[in-house]
Amino acid sequence: MAYENDQNVNIEGSESNQANTGSGASNVARKNDYYEESLKKSKKISKGELKRQAVLLILGAIFVVYGLVFYYLPLLGWIMAFQNFKTKKNFWESISKSKFVGLGKFKFLFQLGTLKESFEETHNLFKAIKAWIDQADFIRTIRNTFGMGALNLVSSTIMAILFAILLNEVKNKYGKKFVQTVSYLPHFLSWIIVTGILRDVLSSTGIVNDILRLLHIVDDSYNFFMHPLWFWPIVAMSNIWKETGWNAIIYLAAITAIDPCLYEAAEIDGAGRINKIRYITLPGIAPTIIILLVMNIGNVLNAGFEVQYLLGNGLVQKVSQTIDIYVLQWGIGKGDFSLGTAAGIFKSVVAIALIAISNTIAKKSGQSGLF
Repeated sequence: MAYENDQNVNIEGSESNQANTGSGASNVARKNDYYEESLKKSKKISKGELKRQAVLLILGAIFVVYGLVFYYLPLLGWIMAFQNFKTKKNFWESISKSKFVGLGKFKFLFQLGTLKESFEETHNLFKAIKAWIDQADFIRTIRNTFGMGALNLVSSTIMAILFAILLNEVKNKYGKKFVQTVSYLPHFLSWIIVTGILRDVLSSTGIVNDILRLLHIVDDSYNFFMHPLWFWPIVAMSNIWKETGWNAIIYLAAITAIDPCLYEAAEIDGAGRINKIRYITLPGIAPTIIILLVMNIGNVLNAGFEVQYLLGNGLVQKVSQTIDIYVLQWGIGKGDFSLGTAAGIFKSVVAIALIAISNTIAKKSGQSGLF
């Protein structure tokens, strides 16, 4: 009899559990339906919502129109790269009446025939490439642009991170603000002023030559601007001096976002400053470093124009000319707008490819990317 009562109680308990389970499932289903309906309603924009956000929509529309007019509409001019463009009364007449030459301008830029001839003569790929770079102006320009761009990217990134970390270690509040303010002031100087300072510092009567003579490193003044070997380091050092403080701002912001409890815990465990930088600071700002690297890699071909144009001369022309200077000389100086446009298209396409490749590598390595 007791066994039957226990069995009845178990049956009733199981039925009540099934009922509770069924009611719980129905509640979950009703909640899901409610969320789906609310999402559908949220996707619908009412007139009142449009009125409330009218100012934001107008401001957004202004920037959209600005982007279309000044960034996308000029892309119609890329057709000049495939024409023997001649200026007429207006742009549209010039486009319509210019002769179509296909990839002729690109063939002139790259001069692949020179590479083929050099390889047939030397039967050595490296010697053929060297001869191709020496003979083809645009290929030499690409080498210079990539070289200076990569040097600027590596040096400016390392110095900005190092400066931000060192500045973060300064405990004096006022001293830290003073150093930070002084460090990013050169960013607001024009390159004309910076190149003027460089010429004074590195001239035969400048402070660098005075120090070299004082230390008996050289007997006579050394002209840095006459030797091609020094041109790229001079450009890199000028970029470091001008932009390190400014570039360090975002790394300082990333460092301040790190939880202070991590530093306190590390200090309790006996970690010194070097270990805290190594195991907390650097991993904490790693996502910021990756994002900025991906963005800046796309700007490698923007190695500069002003500093190379102002510091360059006939003696260092083979290492100082960049794509922007090449476009200026051919597009404006010699009036070959088609060739200048073709060079600009190459630069844009390579920049997009570099961003896509670096973003893919960053994502596959487990870091965050741009898209």
